[in-house]
Amino acid sequence: MSESVVREPVLSEPVAPGAKLPGPVQQSLLRRRDAGGKALVPFVTAGITPDWTDYVRACAEQGADAIEIGLPFSDPMLDGPVIQAASGQALARGARTADLLDELAALELGPAGVPLIVMTYSNIVRRRGDEAFCHALAAAGIRGLIVPDTPLDEIEPLLGASRAAGIELILLVAPSTKPHRVSRIAELSSGFVYAVSTMGVTGVRDAVSDTVQRTVEGIRQHTDLPVLVGFGISSPAQAVQASRRADGVVVASALMRDVLAGASASDLAATVSSFRTELDGTDWSQAR
Repeated sequence: MSESVVREPVLSEPVAPGAKLPGPVQQSLLRRRDAGGKALVPFVTAGITPDWTDYVRACAEQGADAIEIGLPFSDPMLDGPVIQAASGQALARGARTADLLDELAALELGPAGVPLIVMTYSNIVRRRGDEAFCHALAAAGIRGLIVPDTPLDEIEPLLGASRAAGIELILLVAPSTKPHRVSRIAELSSGFVYAVSTMGVTGVRDAVSDTVQRTVEGIRQHTDLPVLVGFGISSPAQAVQASRRADGVVVASALMRDVLAGASASDLAATVSSFRTELDGTDWSQAR
């Protein structure tokens, strides 16, 4: 769609009260930021293995500030080869959204209560309906939601449903997003604003794009929400590089690549720990 004909969403009055109160995701990220640190949000594809919740638990035990759970979908337009393969493996195992949410509802993550964020696609949401889907997430203990293929101009129904269910709807900003749309995304997003590091799909990459700092700075002009960088954060060193201006990172393909290769939950824990150690060991006053 041409930028010249974009229509900004108009929110109905019932959505507004209390809409910007920090929820569990935002609170967790702010605690890390207020302590002078950088947030780490690992990603796990739901249903990728029979014991997939062990990977979620491992991430929580290694200091994740939140955990992103990818609901497998047959046509993941924003995901690269690794996450596509992870979703394909989960679907081949017979993974169903309702069953996966039941497994998450039964998951104990200890007294810390690391908030869980679901990442999925519009088809899965709309099959149930925005309200029913968001209430199902809330019933399963999910605190955040990312639906990257729902356009900003069509976000109002999902935004209203998520707020009514107490779910933080996290919106994305790409390097190509125009400033007026960045402003609107920053206004409507909850939890954090997701800064996409590069134009393209998710995946393991050799380096962090030079555009990421500019994207983060553009978001910062419009909000004090935490800003996290994702897409292609493949090593602890890259996590540090991406976090120089951002409040932390989302790590996905690098983790699911290892799981697809046979990594155990303890193996994944060691990898997540390496990211946590590198972020915590950086002197951020000298890392600008």
